[in-house]
Amino acid sequence: MSSVELTGIDWLGRGWLLILAFTAAALMAAALRRPCRRLFGAERAFQLWLLPPLALLASQLPHATAAPAVMLSPVVVAITSAATALPVYAAGPSATDWRVWTMLLWLLGSMASLLQAVLAQARYRMRLCGATSVVDAQSRWPVLRAPGADVGPALIGAWHARIVLPADFEQRYDAGERALILAHETAHARRGDGWWCLLARVLAALFWFHPLAWWALAALRHDQELACDAAVLREHGVQRRSYANAMLKTQSAAFALPVGCTWSPRHPLTERIAMLKLPSPNRWRRNTGMIAGIAVAIVVAGSVYAASAPQGERPAWKVRADHATWKVRGQEYQLDMQVELSTDAGHERHAENVALALCMAPGKAAMASVGTLRVEATTVPAGDRQVRIDLAVGNTGESPLAHSQLLGALGHKLHAAGTGGDGKHAYVIDVTPQAGCPARAVAEASPVKVTGHVTNSTARAVAESIAAKAGWTLANPEALGHAPVTLSFNDMPAGTAMQRVADLAGMKLVLDGERVRFTPR
Repeated sequence: MSSVELTGIDWLGRGWLLILAFTAAALMAAALRRPCRRLFGAERAFQLWLLPPLALLASQLPHATAAPAVMLSPVVVAITSAATALPVYAAGPSATDWRVWTMLLWLLGSMASLLQAVLAQARYRMRLCGATSVVDAQSRWPVLRAPGADVGPALIGAWHARIVLPADFEQRYDAGERALILAHETAHARRGDGWWCLLARVLAALFWFHPLAWWALAALRHDQELACDAAVLREHGVQRRSYANAMLKTQSAAFALPVGCTWSPRHPLTERIAMLKLPSPNRWRRNTGMIAGIAVAIVVAGSVYAASAPQGERPAWKVRADHATWKVRGQEYQLDMQVELSTDAGHERHAENVALALCMAPGKAAMASVGTLRVEATTVPAGDRQVRIDLAVGNTGESPLAHSQLLGALGHKLHAAGTGGDGKHAYVIDVTPQAGCPARAVAEASPVKVTGHVTNSTARAVAESIAAKAGWTLANPEALGHAPVTLSFNDMPAGTAMQRVADLAGMKLVLDGERVRFTPR
């Protein structure tokens, strides 16, 4: 599998969380904005639009793990040894083209939306060519007089915000109205509304395909103007009639301004003027609204964070005297692996070949060491009964020699082969992922331990000997055949020893109480 395909899988997994988090938070803000405006004022209602970016951030935060890697005991790992070499396989194919194309379409749409916003911002700035500075304006921010009467009043930009006034500013408004308009635009700059517009436009570009994103953008701009009106009225409440006259004399913006605040037709003057008749909320109501908003933000962010946790994220440990068994709430995976690591040591080539069953929870690393060979694996669900497997193979006590990434369906073999970074090691891996952990059931099927060395015996004879010690009954020992085998058992659980015999015979071990049978793989 290529790195582009793996990137597409990760992108879609995270993107799906982003879409769900944004949708939930935007719907929450949409449902609460009007009640919040009536109870606590327009300024607190506007702050509800912090919920979508907070939810997006919470959905991407990493989740704490109980342990970064789990060393499984030999009870969970079934091991066989052989001296023969395995064939070299190429990485298995995967049907992930649609994910890659979806990722590219998403990126292209976002880039096109951002480009459209940049061009609209540039067109508005071009209308300011020839603008002059207003030196006597009572404002901390630069004030420009536009060359035409159809531009302004407005606040433009985020980094270097500037207030823009129309060319006929002095002729159109009286002294009181001019002061209120400057106070309105200064309030926009003081509140950092240019940054709000920038963040909102970036999020709309990110979710360009989502109708709710564009509605939320328009609703945010509307609530932004209402909040700015409320901030001005708290300081100039006795001049409500002059403020309404200034609104009526101001033309709606003829040009879009993505990063900035204009008197736009998206901000209905009827609702803004109607709000002028309402008394401003007192400090107690505003403070209560702030506390309620913080509580809602904590609940939304916490809920999104909890909902984005991978399945089986919270493990619980059950410790026994001889080993630790990892019990996970939810899904577990078992990787049936055949691994060969060969080392080129001058004139000699040493090969280690093991078969093992490794159990793990989704997203958790599991490790097994057999002799000088160490294998570490992490399995992550990829949808449609598919999993992504990250493998690291190396020698015990050393850094991993090589990494492989595989994607495939449960129950299907995946293959990988390659050479370590030092050029002296080569590896071949044959992996079959499956749900659950049958190896644990096999390993814990009997407390009997097997010790001994078998030379030139048959798989059937070895299986009958192990079954006799464990008190099991073999249903179909003839399925193992009569091929000669050489095996060594060193205080190994009977289930693990029986699994070794089945692996050598190419059969699958099935335990049903005290009855043992073998089925083809």
